[in-house]
Amino acid sequence: MDIICTAIPGVRSDTREAFAVSSVWRVAEVVGGELENATARTIKLRVDGLMGYLAGQHIDIRLTADDGYTAIRSYSVASASTDEHLEITVDELPDGEVSPYLVRDLAVGDRLEIRGPVGGWFVWRNGNANPVQLIGGGSGVVPLMSMIRAHQASNSAAPFKLLYSLKAPEAALYRDELHRLDQDSAKLMVDYVYTRSTPEGWPVAPGRLTSESLLGRIFPTEENPDVFVCGQTVFVETVADWLVMAGYRPESIKTERFGGTGGIR
Repeated sequence: MDIICTAIPGVRSDTREAFAVSSVWRVAEVVGGELENATARTIKLRVDGLMGYLAGQHIDIRLTADDGYTAIRSYSVASASTDEHLEITVDELPDGEVSPYLVRDLAVGDRLEIRGPVGGWFVWRNGNANPVQLIGGGSGVVPLMSMIRAHQASNSAAPFKLLYSLKAPEAALYRDELHRLDQDSAKLMVDYVYTRSTPEGWPVAPGRLTSESLLGRIFPTEENPDVFVCGQTVFVETVADWLVMAGYRPESIKTERFGGTGGIR
C-alpha cells in the first residue's frame, strides 16, 4: 500500500514533518509470513535496534535489482507497538513492481532494507478516553488493525468501532481475528459493508457505502469520537466530506490515503 499524504478541505491530514522519513536504512529479516487472502500476505520482520513505534505508522521498503535499479514503497505497520516483531500486510497489485515479489516470492530468512516506522498524525496513542471510530476501505484496514491491536494490548477504556468496507467476504483481511475480538471483547465492535457480494445469509444486499449507511453504523456526533479513515483516495475524500457535513469536528478526523483508482468500495 503506497501511502500518500493528502489535504482534504476542513480535515487535517499528516503534516510534512510527520511524514519526514529518516535517512537511516536498516536490515530487517523475514521471520514469518501468512496469506490473508488470495492476493494479500502478512509479513513478519525482525528489525535490529527497533525502539518501538506508534499504532498507525508506516515503513519504507527498498528493493535493489542486480543492475542497481531500486524501487521504494511504503507499507503500513499492522502489528501493535508492544509486539516483538514488526508486521506489514501487502496487497498484491497486478502491475506492481514490488508487491508481487513480497506476496509471492519473499521467503523466511530473506532480508529487506527498511526505514522507519514514521508518521506522527495518523496514529492512535493510549491515554485518550474518547471513543475511536475506524473506517477502512479494502487494504486501508491495515493501519487500523495496528490501532486495534495496540488498544487490545493496553488498559485503555476507550470504546473502539471498526467499519470495514470491502468487495466480498473472501477479500477480507484479519477476518478470524476481527471476528474473535468482536465476539469476545467489550473493547471492539466490527461492522462490514460488502459492495459486490455478501456472506451467505447476510441481512443486507451488497452495495456501495452511502452517507446514510455510514452515519447509521458509526459513533454519533454527540459522543465526540476520534475518527480515522484510510483507503483509496476517492473513498477517503468522500467519507471525510460526509463526516464534516454531518457535523463531526474536522479536527477530530484523521485521514490517510493510498494510491490507486476507483470510487467508494
